[in-house]
Amino acid sequence: MLQSKSLVSYLIIVLFSIGLCVFSLCLGGANITWHDILNFGFGENIGEMKEMILLEIRLPRVIMAFLIGMLLASSGVVVQSVFLNPLADPYIIGIAASATFGAVVAYLLKLPDFYYGIFAFISSSVLSLVIFNLAKKGRSIATLLIIGIAFSSFLGAFTSFATYLIGEDSFKITAWMMGYIGGANWDKIAYIALPLVLCIFYFYLKRHELNVLLSGDEEAQSLGVDVEKTKKRLLIASSLAVAFSVAFTGMIGFVGLIIPHTLRMLLRTSNNAVLIPVSTLAGGLFLLACDTIAKSVLAPVEIPIGVITAFFGAPFFLFLAIKSGRSVV
Repeated sequence: MLQSKSLVSYLIIVLFSIGLCVFSLCLGGANITWHDILNFGFGENIGEMKEMILLEIRLPRVIMAFLIGMLLASSGVVVQSVFLNPLADPYIIGIAASATFGAVVAYLLKLPDFYYGIFAFISSSVLSLVIFNLAKKGRSIATLLIIGIAFSSFLGAFTSFATYLIGEDSFKITAWMMGYIGGANWDKIAYIALPLVLCIFYFYLKRHELNVLLSGDEEAQSLGVDVEKTKKRLLIASSLAVAFSVAFTGMIGFVGLIIPHTLRMLLRTSNNAVLIPVSTLAGGLFLLACDTIAKSVLAPVEIPIGVITAFFGAPFFLFLAIKSGRSVV
């Protein structure tokens, strides 16, 4: 039954993704229809200008949105399983804020784009391990959230000060921090492709250990899982996913919270062998939908995509917080 549900989910996500990709490619100032896209796909000439717009502007943005959504959603599944906490989204507990801090440091040092992801990874990995060490001491959900908010605020102060020092270019940084995919290009897609493949492959490879971790640390230990080492490695891999997404598209919150929970409710399962691949694809679809909304609702004005995800994510987070609060003994 579960397998048939997951297969149906895959099919629905793939079909909606294809349709949304075509629709998103049609949006913009230049008049490009779905007929043009279909003809271009079959190798027909649609005009040099239209081809350039499709290949250099719209298609990279669509692909980037989908890939970033995949990274954020898959990391959300893993972080929640590691912390045994339904609210442990990388954005909420401060991991994304630390990645932002690292990327801004790389920008201030005038390093090449790839180093934004490296610095973000180092920063987010350190904070992930700090939060893990604090969380394993038996702190409650509320305490973990407070710790995450505190770290986010602390690092956010440095990030804001750095933005102030940047001066006239600070608007670009501010827009990036609110979530921006409009600067997508093939180089950035290449930069995030390797972390994407590595992280998703590693997450799926560890799907059985993640399932065992859901039964509690003592049970997992008795079944032969090195709990602390496994959790730390999974957190570092999650930090890699979050770091490269934040480095090139800024702070895009709630994807790792909304998608795993929605699929758990729809599929009625916590099996990571199902949740990881389905959530990964659904995360791509969700963020592509949010980006489509962001660039079309007030066109030609573009809304930062982080605003759109927060619009959906904040009420969802409030619902989960109230629900989890009631379940805490």
